[in-house]
Amino acid sequence: MSQSNIQSVEGVEIEETKLKNSKSLWDHALENIFRDKMAVASLFIVGFYALISVLSATGIIAADWAVEVGPSYSAPGADYFFGTDIFGRSVFTKMIKGTEVAMSVGLVAAIISVCIGVVLGSIAGYFGGKIDELIVWFYTCFQSIPTIMLLVALSFVLGRGLVSMYVALGLTSWVNLCRLIRGEVMRHKNRDYVQAASALGGGHSRKLIKHIFPNVSHLVIINFSLMFQTAIKTEVILSYLGLGVQGRPSWGTMIDDAKLELARGVWWQLGAATLAMMIVVLSLNILGDALRDALDPKLKGK
Repeated sequence: MSQSNIQSVEGVEIEETKLKNSKSLWDHALENIFRDKMAVASLFIVGFYALISVLSATGIIAADWAVEVGPSYSAPGADYFFGTDIFGRSVFTKMIKGTEVAMSVGLVAAIISVCIGVVLGSIAGYFGGKIDELIVWFYTCFQSIPTIMLLVALSFVLGRGLVSMYVALGLTSWVNLCRLIRGEVMRHKNRDYVQAASALGGGHSRKLIKHIFPNVSHLVIINFSLMFQTAIKTEVILSYLGLGVQGRPSWGTMIDDAKLELARGVWWQLGAATLAMMIVVLSLNILGDALRDALDPKLKGK
């Protein structure tokens, strides 16, 4: 091979190396996620659940969940996919309506908790001093209260309903993210790029939002997926205890109704609610692990 050809090949390799190194963290993360078949399948499942929730919320499907469609306690079959309940209502339609409740609670509660955790954690980690001590004292006291007892107390204070579930779950799941964001902001605030922004006259909000937050945003995304599934499971528990959603189907109320039906051999309402919850929680777990592996810089070398 001639010298000119060797130089051409080396030049192409150098350009490819530069192009590879120029990819951002998000480019590498997306590549890693889409290479993981289980993560892609989980993403499609979560997206399908979200689509079902939107269609149910707009009344396109499952709007007639309270309508009697057949005899009481009809077993699953060709006419009734998941059978009917004691009032002759379709269990499958109730399961779809419960999907709307679960996904909306998971989404709104996760958004509320992320907002509180990011704001308080950023303020505590960046400013330090008395502000940091106050916020640390606050979330330490908050976390010392058993979560289930705090949820029950908030449910009694706010009343039963969907909005109360949003607020109660959002106010009880922000502490871990706040602690993580505080530690990461403390680690980044003294780095060279933040000091350079200060030298150029950048204000506190500019340094936090433009320079520090992009370096801790992976923690927000990972914890959002964890909070999402935790909120779904907690909503089911509270609805099972009679402290959750009222007047509409929920996986928790379906399980609560089914506990007395098992002695009569009626298992399909319990099976439908459990299966629906298991699939979405398992998918969120797999997706959360894939996001952690793709976004966490500490795992890049593994």
